[in-house]
Amino acid sequence: MSGPMPVVTATAAKGDIDITLKALGTVTALATVTVKTQISGQLTEVAFTEGQTVHAGDFLAQVDPRPYQLALAQYEGQLRRDQALLAAAKVDLARYQKLVAQDSIARQQLDTQAALVQQYEGTIETDGAQVNNAKLNMAYCHISSPVTGRVGLRQVDPGNYVQTSDANGLVVITQMKPISVIAAVPEDWLPALMKRLHTGATLPVVAYDRADSVKLATGTLTTLDNQIDTTTGTIKLRAQFENADESLFPNQFVNIRVLVDTLHDVTVIPMVAVLRGAPGTFVYLVQPDNSVKVRPIALGPVSDDKVAILSGLEPGDRVVIDGADKLRDGAHVTVPAAESGVGPAGAGPGGSAGPGGFGHGSGAWSGSGHHRSDQAPGGQTPGDGADGEEHHHHHHQADQ
Repeated sequence: MSGPMPVVTATAAKGDIDITLKALGTVTALATVTVKTQISGQLTEVAFTEGQTVHAGDFLAQVDPRPYQLALAQYEGQLRRDQALLAAAKVDLARYQKLVAQDSIARQQLDTQAALVQQYEGTIETDGAQVNNAKLNMAYCHISSPVTGRVGLRQVDPGNYVQTSDANGLVVITQMKPISVIAAVPEDWLPALMKRLHTGATLPVVAYDRADSVKLATGTLTTLDNQIDTTTGTIKLRAQFENADESLFPNQFVNIRVLVDTLHDVTVIPMVAVLRGAPGTFVYLVQPDNSVKVRPIALGPVSDDKVAILSGLEPGDRVVIDGADKLRDGAHVTVPAAESGVGPAGAGPGGSAGPGGFGHGSGAWSGSGHHRSDQAPGGQTPGDGADGEEHHHHHHQADQ
């Protein structure tokens, strides 16, 4: 076809570009505790239900306390006996002190009695420690949750004899709220991340599912690791999420996006306008006479369907976003009627902001410009689209 090519254009405009770091992460609980018995004995009661949420201090299980109750009674008896012996020894000591003052007994007998009093005092301290140890064993028989979290599957049933050497313990409790995600990111991102963290900025983090399509939770970046892994050239970061709905589960694989920074008031165009070839990265720039010119550009950060242009374009420049596959430098194009009034800022007929805030051409042309749309996204009526269709057919007849 030698006549003008139908194309769809967009207008470069000032806008904001989010600099986003994407990484693969693993959901990691802030606390994972294997509850083990600290005392040996028969497990007489299990008070939790698998999968329930328990709070710190909640009763979980009971070990038969009767052997330890008997030991406590024995040590308390020894303590009372030794307290009585100490009291008697102190009475004799006071008596011997008086007799020595009267020179009625030998000094050696007084010294021996004083030593006996100290011996009984030491025995009482030992008895007190044994009593406290027996009370501690009694407390160990009553097993409570050390943290708030979700209870896993029960590892042992009531009636079994449990010991401190049991590897699996009684149950595993995992803290679910809040929860974190740990991800390894390229070390190249470290300067930008540290710069933002040192200013006290709060960096939002969004977690997506394995397919990177469903948004699971929103949190914040809390910290970076203290060293780079030289084998992979990455550094680990931790992001924390409230996880009120428990959408994140320990050891779950997620995709995370960290909003590192935002570039304000930069020139942006749709990513679909960018082409790659001999000049490098370039666009087809629409001239006032509806011809196109190859314009090399320097690309900046990309955000969704938008890209920042560091050089090569100015706000108000019109670039081809559809139909560029058959264009060449200097070729003439025809823009649908709905686009003909696109102004420098994307205003005018059909220039209402499209996705990403661009003044996308709309109306008669859809896709590569060879199919008519019944409803013009830019607010055009079917009649406007018909004008553009007639314009298109006119050029076909000219070719013939």
